[in-house]
Amino acid sequence: MRYGLVGTGMMGVEHLNNLAITPDAVVTAIADPTERSLGWAKKALGDRAEGVQAFGSSAELAKSGLVDAVIVASPNYTHRDVLTPLFGEGLAILCEKPLATTIPDARWVVEQAEASARPFWTAMEYRYMPPAAEFIAQVHNGRIGALKMLSIREHRFPFLEKVADWNRFSANTGGTMVEKCCHFFDLMRLITQSEAVRVYCSGAMDVNHLDESYDGRTPDIIDNSFTTVDFANGVRAMLDLSMFADGATNQEEITAVGDKARLDVLIPDGEIVYSPRVGFMNPKQVERSTVHVDETALNAGSHHGSTFYEHQRFNAAVRGEGAVEVSARDGLMAVAIGTAAEISAREHRVVEMSELGF
Repeated sequence: MRYGLVGTGMMGVEHLNNLAITPDAVVTAIADPTERSLGWAKKALGDRAEGVQAFGSSAELAKSGLVDAVIVASPNYTHRDVLTPLFGEGLAILCEKPLATTIPDARWVVEQAEASARPFWTAMEYRYMPPAAEFIAQVHNGRIGALKMLSIREHRFPFLEKVADWNRFSANTGGTMVEKCCHFFDLMRLITQSEAVRVYCSGAMDVNHLDESYDGRTPDIIDNSFTTVDFANGVRAMLDLSMFADGATNQEEITAVGDKARLDVLIPDGEIVYSPRVGFMNPKQVERSTVHVDETALNAGSHHGSTFYEHQRFNAAVRGEGAVEVSARDGLMAVAIGTAAEISAREHRVVEMSELGF
């Protein structure tokens, strides 16, 4: 299967590294307007760079006839413009999160994707971290009984440096709650198997990037927040985000509480902790297990092996041997919840999803 890549920065290079270990995947074209970024891709390709055609835009790549599938890993605010020439060329598309920086642009992508005969996949790597995938399977299989409460904690490092530091401004990213947290709102929808009804977010920029200035502008991205999401089926979910807590052993901790038990997953430790209800003062009956992640997959990226597993599923869908598991509509809904959280944090109020047309 012939792959093209649009956007050859850090995440684009991670995709190249994972395609290198995906059976029968061949990179035939790359596109980026920045020569420095193209250089990163060529370095990542190594010996495989010979014969790979480089382009300055997605339009040139789309018309080349060199690819069967395209990965879009360009900056968030470019997604609509990058995708426009790709639709209608008979190409399968895997588009990095967030699908777009605004709800109208995300709706446009959904319309185009649903009118296309070829698979469109929104890249939501966190679904495919093996410990998270096993955790989700156990929740859905009823191990904790009926799910009532869900909490996700990500305590991590600040946003990394990007080309021209485009990720320092909400106008480019959609805001932290869209850019970073769409992953977690997607997980909430997946785990609860329901849709968000209302969102309350308390967040601010308190620590990171305060001393930075770009042409007289200072960054405006949230670096910590608490977000509560009410779902239509009555489940409540909460996100605890800190982007100045890189000393934590586990970057992600997810907890699901049902009427029969609690289940936790810790990443990168890979530990799943099952805690059934035992009644007041009775001995605890905690069970611990560790989910193995293939070392090759771990070494191919910075998302706990998930990009590799995601690519295997996307590849199967393109070949007609599997279903699209993360649709453009899934991407839209994650952007919508993130947008509601951004509004909530800045206006200090609860946001009903109906206000945004959902």
